[in-house]
Amino acid sequence: MGGYGHDPRFGTFLTPKAAQPEQVVHLAQLSEQAGLDLVTFQDHPYQPAFLDTWTLLSFVAARTERVLLAPNVANLPLRPPAVLARAAASLDLLSGGRVELGLGAGGFWDAIEAMGGRRLTPGEAVAALAEAIEIIRDLWDTSQRGGVRHDGERYQVVGAKRGPAPAHDVPIVLGAYKPRMLRLVGRAADGWLPSLPYLPGPEALAGMNEIIDAAAVEAGRKPTEIRRWLNITPQDLDPRVLTDIVLKYGVSTFVLATDDPDTVAEFGDRIAPAVKELVAAERDEPGAAPGTSVPPV
Repeated sequence: MGGYGHDPRFGTFLTPKAAQPEQVVHLAQLSEQAGLDLVTFQDHPYQPAFLDTWTLLSFVAARTERVLLAPNVANLPLRPPAVLARAAASLDLLSGGRVELGLGAGGFWDAIEAMGGRRLTPGEAVAALAEAIEIIRDLWDTSQRGGVRHDGERYQVVGAKRGPAPAHDVPIVLGAYKPRMLRLVGRAADGWLPSLPYLPGPEALAGMNEIIDAAAVEAGRKPTEIRRWLNITPQDLDPRVLTDIVLKYGVSTFVLATDDPDTVAEFGDRIAPAVKELVAAERDEPGAAPGTSVPPV
C-alpha cells in the first residue's frame, strides 16, 4: 500500500489556549522552522478557554510563509457551510494556497446547543456533513454559471453567488471512525483524519481503510485519491513504528498533538526525516512487500 502513493507529510496539532495566545503562535512558527509541513488547531467554539480557530488560523497565516494550515477539525454544527466556504477560500487566497479544510460532524451536543446550534442524531450529523461538502464545493466552483441552490434536510441555499474560488483545490478532510462516516469519506472526501489514541491500535486502520476504499470504488473514485492522515501523540514518535504505519496502512500525513517546543523541534529535525528516509528505502527496495520490517534508527 505504501501510503497510497502519497509522500509522507508531518505536522503539529496545537492547543489554541486563549490564556497564552503568543505561545501557540510561537509553536506554529517553530513548526515551520523545524521543517514540518502543516500546522493544525482543534475547533471548539463553545470553549471559552480557547481562541477562535478561524481567527487563529488567519493570524498564523500572516506570521508564517510556507507551512500548510488546517482546522483539526472544523465544528460544522456551529459553522454554516456557506460561510465556512467563503472563510476557507479567503484564507487560501490570502495565504497563497496554504489551506486544507478538516471537517467534523460534531460532538459535545450540550455545548453546541448552548451556543445556539441544533442537536443532531448521529445519522442526521452525517447527512448534514454530506450536504455541507456539496455546498462548499459548489460555492468554490466559479466555472459554473448561476447561483448555488441546495434544498436539503439540514441546509438550504437559495441562489447564493459563487466564489471566491480558493487559490488551489482545497482538500476536504473528514474526521471519521464509524462506518457511515467512513463511507462518506470514500464517496466525497479528499482525506481521512482519525486519531490514534481513539483506536485500539494501528491495526484498526486496516478495516477502516477497507470501508473507505469500497465506498470510493462504488462512487467511481480511486482509493488513492484519498490521503490518509493520523493524529498521533509524543508516545508514538518511533520512526520504525511510523514507517510501518505508512507501509501497512497507507497513512501519509502524521499530525503530532503537543504543546512542547522541544518535542516539536525533535519531530521536525529528527523523526520526520528518519521516516521519510525509511519509507523511501522500502519503496525503492526491489521486491519489497508492504509492511516489511524496517532497519533500526
